[in-house]
Amino acid sequence: MTKAPLLSLRGLGIRFGGLVAVDEVNLDLPHGHITCIIGPNGAGKSTLFNLITGIYKPTSGQVVLNGETITALAPHKIAAKGIARTFQSSRLFEDLSILDNVIIGMHARTKTGVLTALLLPWISRRELEACATEAGDILNRISPELYARRYEPAGILPQADRRRLEIARALASHPKLILLDEPSSGMDDRDTAGLMADIRRVMADTPGLSFLIIEHDMRLVAELPDDVIVIDYGKKIAEGDFAEVRLLPRVQQAYLGQKAVENA
Repeated sequence: MTKAPLLSLRGLGIRFGGLVAVDEVNLDLPHGHITCIIGPNGAGKSTLFNLITGIYKPTSGQVVLNGETITALAPHKIAAKGIARTFQSSRLFEDLSILDNVIIGMHARTKTGVLTALLLPWISRRELEACATEAGDILNRISPELYARRYEPAGILPQADRRRLEIARALASHPKLILLDEPSSGMDDRDTAGLMADIRRVMADTPGLSFLIIEHDMRLVAELPDDVIVIDYGKKIAEGDFAEVRLLPRVQQAYLGQKAVENA
């Protein structure tokens, strides 16, 4: 019996006035799988992420996670269901410590609120201590170097370590699926290779965890994912192994333009 996909998109789309930003996208993402989404700038890739995570409400279609329709849920409820996300631009709390940034990623799982903190402070303190211990463990799994610097402010980190910290913060929510929006942006080849090694190590340590990645670095796209999806003008135009997809005329046209393809 074939296991149901972790994430399914069915006819997912959104319009902004007369503009079709995402056009009836279908996608099945298995458990323990890496899929990269590629396409030209402005193709609708980040908008698709916003639909999956509840930031935008679709005008058509459904988002299904583990067999449960989550289309109408608020972003914090979708996060609690098991979807974590990083953004193209860093969203770290730069004045807080590296450790505190990971602890913040646990907000969807913590139980104590303001009243508990005021009236029963020892319960809140106990939970915070447990969160700090777990956050340290996550950091150490991602990067022993980050763990050693866990009390330093996040704002001093270079780009590669910022990305590692964002992945660590995403892992802190115990996700089933992590969405990465251009994680290699601003990295050189060495840092990108390190990022791919980090993702592979996280997947090996977390059976069933899947990644959906928007990426422009073709080296990462060629080496890391199980498959790729190409989006152009909000529509999925190709899907499959990158080595095959990249040779399709419609994919080359999306990236290079019609005249460049004809003259190739």
